[in-house]
Amino acid sequence: MQVNIDINNIPRTIDLVRDDSNTSVIPDGYPVLSIIDQTQLPYAEAYLHLRDWREAIEAIKQLKVRGAPAIGIAGAASVALAAAEFCATNEGIARDEMNNPADYLEFMRQAAERIAHARPTAVNLMHMVDAAMEIVEEEAVSGSSPVVIADKLYEFTKRLIVEDEDANRKMGELGAALLEERSSVLTHCNAGSLATAFFGTALGVIYEAALQGKIEMVYADETRPLRQGARLTATVCRDMGFDVTVISDNMPAFVMQREGVDVFTTAADAICCDGHVVNKVGTFQNAIVAKYMGIPYFVTGAPDQGHPTVDTVHIEMRDPNFTLQAMGVRTAAEGVKGYYPAFDITPPHLVSGVVTDLGIYSPYDLHRYFTDGHIDEHNLVV
Repeated sequence: MQVNIDINNIPRTIDLVRDDSNTSVIPDGYPVLSIIDQTQLPYAEAYLHLRDWREAIEAIKQLKVRGAPAIGIAGAASVALAAAEFCATNEGIARDEMNNPADYLEFMRQAAERIAHARPTAVNLMHMVDAAMEIVEEEAVSGSSPVVIADKLYEFTKRLIVEDEDANRKMGELGAALLEERSSVLTHCNAGSLATAFFGTALGVIYEAALQGKIEMVYADETRPLRQGARLTATVCRDMGFDVTVISDNMPAFVMQREGVDVFTTAADAICCDGHVVNKVGTFQNAIVAKYMGIPYFVTGAPDQGHPTVDTVHIEMRDPNFTLQAMGVRTAAEGVKGYYPAFDITPPHLVSGVVTDLGIYSPYDLHRYFTDGHIDEHNLVV
């Protein structure tokens, strides 16, 4: 049962702001990356205010900021921080047009390389860093000053934040049409506002459906070993007013069988153009059970041309010690080994539809996302 559904009860995840207390280098103020530290949730709502791009890299690596869209924004913001650092450490030439940008470009390229590879499977991160560096390269070659380039990177990041929220809201509107009245929904990991600039992807769909009175219950997989489902998804659902239940990762089959789950939905860390879905490990097994039970599995997000096929995907392997503990307390005997792939891959025959900002596509027809360029009722899966 839902009560007083309100997305404004949840915090904004990420922003790039200006510190105007010292404008000696950059007239409008030095950029500061502001993120909510997701490793502290739900126990504390703590914000980090980062001025150093190296600190931003560590925040990405340590999952203090996570979720494909949010990581992409953090990547662009980190490039902006690197550009601002160059201005601060080269104040004498920061406002001058660059006739020979070699030193500047070398610094920026090295920084961008480190930022882009903070998370190996995070395609959004690499794409947004590449997009930011296109601005750097073009402006530097044309002779723009380091300060002008830093300002352009700041504005680019701010646009990304607005565009991400707009796209999420559109996906929410389109995806909500797929849910029936009094639906019970199962989700895995976290695809809510915390994973994006704001609003969320899969949880954005649930939110829009809830506004229409369609949501009966949200089941949140715990999502071991870091418990993003229990810590993040369940907290956000509660704060928005959903009736939410946390289940452990070995319960989805039972819950789908006994509790009347109507839809399984997630976002994706990458959606390959051939329809394969890369998402938090555990997604694949849930999709198998959903298919067996006749329950549709809808994915939210846009296909990635950087992954034309599943063969281009690299699965990030994380510290196996996380699987040997529970929230910092060791649960396995000394000498026991752990194994921790961050993601798994769900094949297209298990995916009922891909909810994008342009429509809802069959996983076998994702090329149309790049050719349609507009919302078309024929894109809807029925």
